[in-house]
Amino acid sequence: MVNKIKTGTVIGLNAYEVWVETDVVNSLPSISIVGLPDASVNEARDRVKSAIKNSGYTFPSKKVVINLAPADLKKVGTSFDLPIAIGILIEEEVIDIDKVKDYAFIGELSLDGQIRGVNGVLPLVLGLKEAGIQNIIVPKSNSKEAALIEGINIYGAEHLTDVVNHFTETKIPQTHIDVRQYLSKQTEQDYPFDFKNVKGQQKAKKALEIAAAGGHNILMIGSPGSGKTLMAKCFASILPPLELSEALELTKIYSICGLLSENEPLMTKRPFRAIHHTASANGIIGGGTTPKPGEITLAHRGVLFLDEMIEFPRQVLEVLRQPLEDGEIVISRAKHSIKYPAKFMLLGAMNPCPCGFLGDREKQCTCSDFQISRYLAKLSGPLLDRIDLQIDVPRLTPAELLNTADAEEDSATIRQRVVNARKIQLERYKKESILTNSELTSELIKKYCIIDESSKEILKIAIVKYQLSGRRYDRVLKLARTIADLDSSINIQQLHLMQALQYRMFNPEEYGKT
Repeated sequence: MVNKIKTGTVIGLNAYEVWVETDVVNSLPSISIVGLPDASVNEARDRVKSAIKNSGYTFPSKKVVINLAPADLKKVGTSFDLPIAIGILIEEEVIDIDKVKDYAFIGELSLDGQIRGVNGVLPLVLGLKEAGIQNIIVPKSNSKEAALIEGINIYGAEHLTDVVNHFTETKIPQTHIDVRQYLSKQTEQDYPFDFKNVKGQQKAKKALEIAAAGGHNILMIGSPGSGKTLMAKCFASILPPLELSEALELTKIYSICGLLSENEPLMTKRPFRAIHHTASANGIIGGGTTPKPGEITLAHRGVLFLDEMIEFPRQVLEVLRQPLEDGEIVISRAKHSIKYPAKFMLLGAMNPCPCGFLGDREKQCTCSDFQISRYLAKLSGPLLDRIDLQIDVPRLTPAELLNTADAEEDSATIRQRVVNARKIQLERYKKESILTNSELTSELIKKYCIIDESSKEILKIAIVKYQLSGRRYDRVLKLARTIADLDSSINIQQLHLMQALQYRMFNPEEYGKT
């Protein structure tokens, strides 16, 4: 008799229900796995056989046929070990099939029967819940992660014998998690870098505050030693806490990549991904034979920091254009396409020229016009169009460096203003499918970024003088909307618009020429 055990597989960020069908036939002893298994699934044959024998149970001395249905769906990973073992133990009458009908199983088996953790448990559990499954047995190390999904019973098992005993003797205790308790830890976290230690640079600090408040992209251009990298590191300390929906979405991504810890099953902090300029395009956008998320997806709802941005190969920078505009990345392969979310804030830092001292108040630039032009040409116009704030970060004067009289504003104070601005946006867009001003579409801009006639006249002048594209025009309005929110202003005032234009009008090609 063929028995069917429920489990699942993950493709992209989505989970699909899989049936593990087991049949034992009179033939020479062997194990056959069919249903588009990859190498790791095929290797389950030896793991399962040893795990069953070393756990004190008998393995059939016949041919065992395992079918993973639906057969046209690619099966990847080691999470099928446990459901395969359960199917075989049912055939051996160790477990009653009627007792497992309402259960799904996820887990990798070691040779001695221990159940090891696997990647992607959170999306798997979410997908199985949507399929109507109420009880799931998972590895003990994944149980807290799985229990983040409400309305489903999670049982964390450490050994194959624990699972057998669950259906024959003593049930495994359920795992319970208070999601909001974990999420509240965000406000209790300490940050190694604080804006109180950054001297001067008030304009840059304000720009970073605006970027954090509205989820905007920002580029800092200045000489070496001006504090760009330090302020970028401090940027993480003023980011607002994650909303529950954001935290769960992030956790799904990090679960698939195996980046969650057993004790911290929920992402409670916005990601800050700092990558080196030697990173490849595939490393940034994701991919591989079995597609995995790249850095832009790992930075979802957080920050992607490109230090020495101009040193990145141009083709690597250009792959950022589409996800910066759409908030997602589609990885296409011959057999399927996978869509990953990529709503991140791009934080870039760069020198204005090869020597780094163009426009510096203390040191003379030694670069030729040709060298400067070739250097800046790595940043294309379309890419700069997608960066909302472009600011000059000059080196501090000796007087500013030596000044110890005035205490600088700390990150906690700035973060509170950012949080207040985000709350305004959450309330404003509660009926929309967005969370921040940076996500406003053209239609929503018409609805929420209304300006008076005098402001329109200023914009008309700016459009002509600076040759604003349609995209840049929209981003100016979105930026002005965020500045207004920081001022707790219902409407966009003329001052907010002028400030937004100031931050958007920086042109690296004109840097140091005035």
